[in-house]
Amino acid sequence: MELGLIGLGKMGGNMRERIRRAGHTVIGYDQNPDLADVPSLQALVDKLQAPRVVWVMVPAGGPTQATIDELAGLLSPGDIVVDGGNSRWTDDEKHAKELGAHGIGFIDCGVSGGVWGLENGYALMYGGDPANVARVQPIFDALKPEGEFGAVHAGKVGAGHFAKMVHNGIEYAMMQAYAEGWELLEAVDSVTDVREVFRSWREGTVIRSWLLDLAVNALDEDEHLDKLRGFAQDSGEGRWTVEAAIDHAVPLPAITASLFARFSSRQDDSPSMKMIAALRNQFGGHAVESADTPGH
Repeated sequence: MELGLIGLGKMGGNMRERIRRAGHTVIGYDQNPDLADVPSLQALVDKLQAPRVVWVMVPAGGPTQATIDELAGLLSPGDIVVDGGNSRWTDDEKHAKELGAHGIGFIDCGVSGGVWGLENGYALMYGGDPANVARVQPIFDALKPEGEFGAVHAGKVGAGHFAKMVHNGIEYAMMQAYAEGWELLEAVDSVTDVREVFRSWREGTVIRSWLLDLAVNALDEDEHLDKLRGFAQDSGEGRWTVEAAIDHAVPLPAITASLFARFSSRQDDSPSMKMIAALRNQFGGHAVESADTPGH
């Protein structure tokens, strides 16, 4: 099938390639002309045969809203927009209503896979009308990992981004646990090779995971993470998860604590935050700050 893809950064560019490898046609637009297949959103819409499917991979908030607004004026009844960015689930119903007024369908899709998704596939969590989902299913199938798992129609509009938000909240807590364990191992004299302890856990233990593999990758590159500053951003989804828990009276002590631990990195050169920063860089290509960053 044909797909229009808006946003060709670290995630979007690799998604375009993976979809093309599956035999589909992708017409991509990005504000960076060196990445784009067409010079404008108008040109992207003109190149697609109706009924069209347009997938949006731009930053959440203002950029996504601006893109939705422009597409509402360019697309036709029967077309579908998929928001694959990290939008807040509360925005999805608004976007569905805005596009629905023009007869345009809407699907929200949480996408996980980071810089590894091109080869490994992307975990997908999507929400929307079943008929709209069925139209986009070939693209979901192209993006998902091989095998039985890795993609889910989570429910109504908003369900995909809500599921991805909870996924990221769990990720916060898992990374925090690895980081605290690493810091404690580094703090004692009796453990002389912390990196190899972490490596040994990759087989036969209940805490083995892809995050653990990535932690070992980071330690192989910088054994004591001396090159990093103990500073880790929070993407916003951890905050949204905690806020949703408050709204629904669901106790989230581990995830909430991991979010507040991120804030501690704003104050000191936290050793455990070096591991958090290293893990975020490993799986998502997120920027890190070096230990000699001016002003810190």
